[in-house]
Amino acid sequence: MNRLVLAVLAALIGIGGAKAQTPPAIPPINRGPIIAPAAALETLFTEGFWLEGPTAGPDGRIYFSDVTMTFRTGNAAGNIWVYDPASGRTSLFRSPSGMANGIKFDASGGMVVAQGADFGGRAIIRIDMATGRAKILAGLYKGRPFNAPNDLDIDGQGRIYFTDPRYFGHEPIEQPVNGVYRIDPDGSVRLVLADITRPNGIALSPDGRRLYVAEHDFLVADRRIDPVPQRNGAMHILVYDLGADGMPVNRRVLVDFGAEQGADGLAVDSAGNIYAAVQAASRFGVRVYDPEGREIAYVPTPTRPTNVALATSGGRSHLYVTGGPNLYRIEALSRPRQAVVRP
Repeated sequence: MNRLVLAVLAALIGIGGAKAQTPPAIPPINRGPIIAPAAALETLFTEGFWLEGPTAGPDGRIYFSDVTMTFRTGNAAGNIWVYDPASGRTSLFRSPSGMANGIKFDASGGMVVAQGADFGGRAIIRIDMATGRAKILAGLYKGRPFNAPNDLDIDGQGRIYFTDPRYFGHEPIEQPVNGVYRIDPDGSVRLVLADITRPNGIALSPDGRRLYVAEHDFLVADRRIDPVPQRNGAMHILVYDLGADGMPVNRRVLVDFGAEQGADGLAVDSAGNIYAAVQAASRFGVRVYDPEGREIAYVPTPTRPTNVALATSGGRSHLYVTGGPNLYRIEALSRPRQAVVRP
């Protein structure tokens, strides 16, 4: 059991153990048309365990989750933190969080949270920011719990798309697929994708006509019973077209990471560029791709990134990045995506 725990931790957050891989030096920033001239990566917070899900709230503050992994930290069941750009201070927003991972705010200002496994809620919930009360939006599919909701995005019609893989957790896996689901405004839940080996980050294009999903089939632990080679599974950023009914079709690979570890979280800006938290050992950091999959900017990070978000404050835009115990920020020229309501 101890070897399994160490392997998971070393692989997921790049700490401890001789097998953890890091590049020999931090490569330079490729600013492209995305990163502000002379901007440097700032470290804003260092007291997390495994940070995830940064997002801008309607109050201008940055909310992010801390997936605490109960087998290492005790029965903490996760936290949600909030960073205030005005004061530069970070404070605890919600604890326990039910193992919150991805976070987004809906059009009415409610916080929508993907809760994972390992004593987590295994559900999509909505928190009323005025009262603090939470409501379960989706906790079961066909009478069975989800595997471990990971990340989500919300379109202009209020439909919530979320991924449901499983990377760790003691609970039985009760869904037969690692799926992508959608919650409609009437509360109905449907499975919309089951052709991804392990879906992770998810993001919508500004016009709501494309859905991006990070296929991150990561070998989280060494389970060999004999000394034979092992490798990760599929590592892609996939793109689907969305019809007026919101169903994804026409699957294709936008970015192929080959044998290296690929993207975790995703974000999209107002121009439709895709921001990916890439964990490849040779060059980890945030890579920015245009809608055709061409890399146009790159921001290296000191630790393997887990997720990204764009936010504006005081007329300036920043790219926020989580990675290991840290929250980072760098000034950007791009603007966050605003969901467009399609007729």
